Formats: sequence, structure tokens, C-alpha cells
Amino acid sequence: MIPLNRRASQTRGGMEYFDARRKPHNVGKVIAALVLTTLCIFILKQSPGFGGSSVFSRHEPGVTHVLVTGGAGYIGSHASLRLLKDNYRVTIVVNKIFAENAFDAVMHFAAVAYVGESTLEPLRYYHNITSNTLLILEAMASHGVKTLIYSSTCATYGEPEKMPIVETTRQLPINPYGKAKKMAEDIILDFTKGRKDMAVMILRYFNVIGSDPEGRLGEAPRPELREHGRISGACFDAALGIIPGLKVKGTDYPTTDGTCIRDYIDVTDLVDAHVKALNKAEPSKVGIYNVGTGRGRSVKEFVDACKKATGVNIKIEYLSRRPGDYAEVYSDPTKINTELNWTAQYTDLKESLSVAWRWQKSHPRGYGSN
Repeated sequence: MIPLNRRASQTRGGMEYFDARRKPHNVGKVIAALVLTTLCIFILKQSPGFGGSSVFSRHEPGVTHVLVTGGAGYIGSHASLRLLKDNYRVTIVVNKIFAENAFDAVMHFAAVAYVGESTLEPLRYYHNITSNTLLILEAMASHGVKTLIYSSTCATYGEPEKMPIVETTRQLPINPYGKAKKMAEDIILDFTKGRKDMAVMILRYFNVIGSDPEGRLGEAPRPELREHGRISGACFDAALGIIPGLKVKGTDYPTTDGTCIRDYIDVTDLVDAHVKALNKAEPSKVGIYNVGTGRGRSVKEFVDACKKATGVNIKIEYLSRRPGDYAEVYSDPTKINTELNWTAQYTDLKESLSVAWRWQKSHPRGYGSN
């Protein structure tokens, strides 16, 4: 189990290497925003200064050093902020850092994560998700890091016949994103079988929304991904006038109003689940948990909540289904409620969107100059 008595939080950032197509200067802007908005963060920019004298390069009693892959991304940045608040030592993933640091745990968020895009660029998804997870495991094995919190997805289940989804529901993913995550899970589980000292938590979460309640962080996808991005981002773009309206893809699903049903989980609740998983991780044990509210909401319900949150009468265009989508997915969170003492707290859809909307209004260009 991870030690709970920790010293003042510390973090370090560096070059994100998991997505070769992401431009380094864009990552720098995101990391810079994280630094500027977190009072207790500092960055070590030059690798020569690391060495043996750095507090990051050695284990210390009572101090938990967490490597956060994807720490400059939407979910990873929120997780980094929470870890710092809880006095963990944090490093946002950089290239070839395992040899320069003494990590106690890895939170692996880094991945491309758009269902629609995965159907257009499947090889990129298998490389980015599955292959890079393999690299992380190899590095952990080489350097004796024995705790892994893995960011997975409900997309590994595909389209189950029975709702709600429990952890034992058969995994039959129907798009490359879900398939790549399922492959990564299988690799992790096989790796763990041969290493009885490993502590692993796999969190399969549902549709993430919201942003930091204090307004320090938000979601800012790259412009070229807006077409494939989360519905909340498209809704906000429409409210800001960046796009002419919101495109709802699919109105003939076998649901009450014909649109997809999803389980929308606030990013603050999601991060809380990761921290609880880290604290409960134990050697020789693998925990697999669904992270959701347990309640499904239709896309039409979501759009109505977004209109209320933004105060804008957003124009809606109804289109045919998006490739790789499924009709209805929502969780049964009983296991995580019971074993990790975790329950979603931010379940008011309109309120979560209102919090995210405040950040979007003040950052219309994301982490760039506004």
C-alpha cells in the first residue's frame, strides 16, 4: 500500500513523447498553464541539474513520488493538480526519465482518446495506446516500480446486451479505441501474473465532463480534433460561436428519444477515484473498477443541460450515426463504492457543465493567448 504520510507537494514537467504528432510547443503551453495555476509547482527545465542531488532521484520515507503519463492532458492535468494538493511528489512524463528518478507509482493516462478518430486512424491508436503501455511496463520492470494505476475505458465493453455494466461484463469492443485499450489491459494482466509484487488498479471510466471547480484547468483539445471530440467541447464551441451549431450524430438508436445514452462522470470525481485507487493499491493484487455515476443520460438530455448552462439557444443539426458508436452505456458503480469507498459527488449535469463553461468563456483559445 502506498504510504500516506507525505511531505509538501512537488512537481516537474518535461517533453511529452507519447503522441508524435502533437507539436512540442503546444504541450509546452499546456504544461505552462498547469505551472502558472498551481501555486506549489516548480519545473526543472534542464536535465543536467537532475543528478543524484535532486529530491526526485531518490526514494524518501513518507514521500510518494508518482509518475503521471499524459499529465499535460485534460484528465491527467486534473489528476496532477489533485495529487499536488494531497502532497504527493509528481513528475509529468518526460523521455528517458525512469533512470533519473525513484518512482513509487505510475498513473498512466497518456493516450489518444476519440472513438470517431480511431475508426479513421486505427494504427495510430494501436501504437499510441497499446504499444506505449508496453513501453511503460518494460520501463517499470527495469527500474523496480511496482504500482500502476491504469486509465482504461468503458469502450472495452463494446455494446453489452444488459445494462448496467458491471466489471464482469464481457469485453467485446467495437472500435479501435476500445480494442486498443482492451489489448493494453490484457498486457497488464499478463505482466502482473508473473510479478507477484505488482500492485495494479485498472479504472474503466465512462464519459468525462466538467473541469476544475476553482477554474485553474479545463479541456482544450487540439483544433484538428474538435470534429471528433467530446460532446461538451462541441456544445461550448457552438455557444461561443466558433462553430455554427451542434451536430448530434444518430437519432434512430433504440432508446427513449432515439439518441445515445451515456454515463457522464465529472473529472473531479474521476480524479478522486484515481487517488483512492492509489491509496488502496496492494502488492499481488489487481483491482478492476468501473468509474461512473450509475445513471444514463441521453444526448438530447445533455444538449438541454448545455443550453441551460451556457444560456445560449444552440442550433442543433441532426445527422446519421457516427461510426463505432453504440446505443446505450452506463455503469454499475457498486464495486468501487464498496471496495474503495468512492461515490460520484458531482452528478448534477447542468452544474458540471456550468463549471466547465466558466473556464471555456475565459479561455476561448484554450491555453493559448486569450
